[in-house]
Amino acid sequence: MHVPIIKQQTNVKNRRQVTWITRNIDWSNMATRQKVLASTRRWQIPGKEWIPRKSLEMELSLDIGAERYNKRQKERNITTQVSMNEIKPFLSSKLERKKLSKLTSKREYILEKKKNQHKIRIKGIKNENLWKRNKNQLINEEKKNVTDEGDELYNMGMKILQQSKSQKQKAEAYILFAKAADMGNLKAMEKMADALLFGNFGMQNITAAIQLYESLAKEGSCKAQNALGFLSSYGIGMEYDQAKALIYYTFGSAGGSLMSQMILGYRYLSGINVLQNCEVALNHYKIVADYIADKLEKNEGIPVEKVRLTERPENLSSNSEILDWDIYQYYKLLAERGDVQIQVSLGQLHLIGRKGLDQDYYKALYYFLKAAKAGSANAMALIGKMYLEGNVAAPQNNATAFKYFSMAASKGNAIGLHGLGLLYFYGKGVPVNYAEALKYFQKAAEKGWPNAQFQLGFMYYSGSGVWKDYKLAYKYFYLASQSGQPLAIYYLAEMYATGTGVLRSCRTAVELYKGVCELGHWAEKFLTAYFAYKDGDIDSSLIQYALLAEMGYEVAQSNSAFILESKKAKILEKEKMYPMALLLWNRAAIQGNAFARVKIGDYHYYGYGTKQDYQTAATHYSIAADKYHSAQAMFNLAYMYEHGLGITKDIHLARRLYDMAAETSPDAHIPVFFALIKLETVHFLQDVLFLNQFTMKWKWMKLDNTLGPYWDFFVIGIIIAMLIFLLRNHHQ
Repeated sequence: MHVPIIKQQTNVKNRRQVTWITRNIDWSNMATRQKVLASTRRWQIPGKEWIPRKSLEMELSLDIGAERYNKRQKERNITTQVSMNEIKPFLSSKLERKKLSKLTSKREYILEKKKNQHKIRIKGIKNENLWKRNKNQLINEEKKNVTDEGDELYNMGMKILQQSKSQKQKAEAYILFAKAADMGNLKAMEKMADALLFGNFGMQNITAAIQLYESLAKEGSCKAQNALGFLSSYGIGMEYDQAKALIYYTFGSAGGSLMSQMILGYRYLSGINVLQNCEVALNHYKIVADYIADKLEKNEGIPVEKVRLTERPENLSSNSEILDWDIYQYYKLLAERGDVQIQVSLGQLHLIGRKGLDQDYYKALYYFLKAAKAGSANAMALIGKMYLEGNVAAPQNNATAFKYFSMAASKGNAIGLHGLGLLYFYGKGVPVNYAEALKYFQKAAEKGWPNAQFQLGFMYYSGSGVWKDYKLAYKYFYLASQSGQPLAIYYLAEMYATGTGVLRSCRTAVELYKGVCELGHWAEKFLTAYFAYKDGDIDSSLIQYALLAEMGYEVAQSNSAFILESKKAKILEKEKMYPMALLLWNRAAIQGNAFARVKIGDYHYYGYGTKQDYQTAATHYSIAADKYHSAQAMFNLAYMYEHGLGITKDIHLARRLYDMAAETSPDAHIPVFFALIKLETVHFLQDVLFLNQFTMKWKWMKLDNTLGPYWDFFVIGIIIAMLIFLLRNHHQ
């Protein structure tokens, strides 16, 4: 049997260690054991005594017993026993390990203790956080309850405001808004800020309004940003700063303010503090026009009453845009006595809410029914319209609408024919029938009804029941727009903006979109501003007109300028009023207001809000006379030609302009008569009494020095006095 050799190894400590490799040795065989022992005589460890062979045999026998005892193990390593000097380092290392283990255990104990303390601390923090969380939850719940209560108060206020007719009820609505605003309701805060700015119910306080707007602007309110932009642009309660105003308007439009969109559209159209850009103006106006058109298609448009303060400043109640209360009472009396035309007219005024009258469906239906019983086809058609659209007095009923439309159509009424066309077009109460709708629309359009013309245009534009034909669509849209049909104007703008059926024109599209945008709900301020002016609340009236002027309303621009030049307002410094009025007159003149053009000439002639400049004044008078045939401009220009102010003196041209002024306006007859008498008298004196040119010049200079530059007015006065004296003597 092969006996493996015994290997000898040396570690890093230079200590020899003997290891027996015995995995393949059968120790139960005696012969094998003897061979192994014979080959292993004695071993020597360096620096130690020899180990006898006998001791080695004893060790081997013990190992064999252990091998036999544990049958499951087939192999066992046998190591030699070392001396005590070698055991000491081992024991010392053991002791060191034990000490280290104790230290480690102690450290682990301390760490564990700290961990437990940390856990307790974290648990405490968690408990504290839980308490804070519960507290925050209670606060949030309380805030939610307050918010809900604020929303409820705001909604109640809006309901009262929409349904109320008396000022007392509207004041109660604002009391609810004030309570809701105290609870942090942003919409109520906006309402209160508007009330403080515009002076609703005599509560105007611009400083408080600005504070509210500034806090709302921080919350992202687009309405507040628009209001701050408006105040900055006029310098009302804030520093006059057009750049800041533009920033506010930009943020307001980005936040969804339609008024800011309109203001920016007007600024880019006219180049006010920005580079003129038609395309940018088009984008701004289109956003607002789309919104207005959607409202108009749902029959949610509002009437716009634009009263010009410049027309009858001495007697505003006679303005044709507003129905005087006494006249209204007279009309009511006539209606009760059976005047069918007055009944229909009053019904229409109450149906829409025009001429300063409140919208009242019950009164409208009352007057229409009285007129319909008397046989009025218009009244029958309008009753059908009320039932078709539906309201509190006449709930929506297609059958009733069809009945009244048919009655009116049988009499050849255009409104009735249009109504039947609508029923067939939309399939209300009858099956959809485009052919029938087209037939009725054509009959109504032939009678000049603008709504029917629009419907025909829409059918050809959209291809509803007919082939698309943009030329025919344009034709009918244009016809309807001439009567002011707003949706027809909108679709014309769409065609010009996109170049559909017509040559694309940005300017034309913008002008048309602008007209649609001016039908928004903000136009209600024309009435409130007018009534405020009539009641003597100048500041409230000016603020409202000024906001509308900023949005591009020409009437509001001229009205604001008119109020400013009167110097009755207190919200602007006196020295700012003429320059601001001149700015507004100029904007109104650019939009085609002849009176505003004459006013600009006056401001340059007298030096109001600008330097005195006769030449510029004459230029503006010439524009007003040539372009708008203004009698006032002709008279002023004639006077300047007569005296050579800013232009070359020309007596013959002055005489011609005086005559033209008298021909243009009957109101100019008397002023022109006296001006011509003075002109002829002075001309006679120049030609007959002062033949010497030098003497004549000296005499005129002497008159100017003696009587002043306006001596000619004294001459006119003397002539008038002489005429009166002669007339009295003639009658005697």
